[in-house]
Amino acid sequence: MNEKIYLTPTPVRIWHWLNAFGIITLVLTGAEIRFPEYAQVLGNYKAAVRLHDTAGIVVTLSFGLWFIYYAFVARNLLRLYIPSREDIQRGMIRQAVFYGYQYFRGGPNPHHQTPENKFNALQKTAYAAIMFVCIPLVIVTGVLMMNVSSLREMVMAVGGLRLLIGAHWLVACVFCAFLFTHIYLATLGHTPFAHFKPMWTGWEEAEDPSDRNT
Repeated sequence: MNEKIYLTPTPVRIWHWLNAFGIITLVLTGAEIRFPEYAQVLGNYKAAVRLHDTAGIVVTLSFGLWFIYYAFVARNLLRLYIPSREDIQRGMIRQAVFYGYQYFRGGPNPHHQTPENKFNALQKTAYAAIMFVCIPLVIVTGVLMMNVSSLREMVMAVGGLRLLIGAHWLVACVFCAFLFTHIYLATLGHTPFAHFKPMWTGWEEAEDPSDRNT
């Protein structure tokens, strides 16, 4: 039996699912708002706008939960999410080779997860971009678009409504790409669901290299 590691504490699991369902809702309702003639999620434009705004509030609150937990409770925000020099110089290449080649030949994952080092070099890079750039950007642009009248001066200061809509749309496209990639890469454990279980139970089985060669 493989050793089990308590990898994902309860606050992180709550944040993960709040954020996941919030972003999926934003993507689906956003598609209906942007392309009402093609995307019929709710079948009602006003309802789609209301649900989109509600999901935006959920994502904003879950982002606050994430930041407070990692920055002030766990106190490992930068260590977990910012790539180190080793990650940049060697880790990214090693991990890319594993995902693109070695995994399909039964090779072991070069990254070994621990509670203090949960993410490999590519994950750190992607999560840093999502959490420190994309989510803050989608929150700020979303808040401004929800309050165009009362925040008109700020809207004009950042380039006007058209620029806000374009930036919001581009970030939505990034989220779509990230979701598909994230789900696919999550299946590349020693079993297809090995990386999904910690988000329900908190515990993950440490990978035994011999398992990948059988």
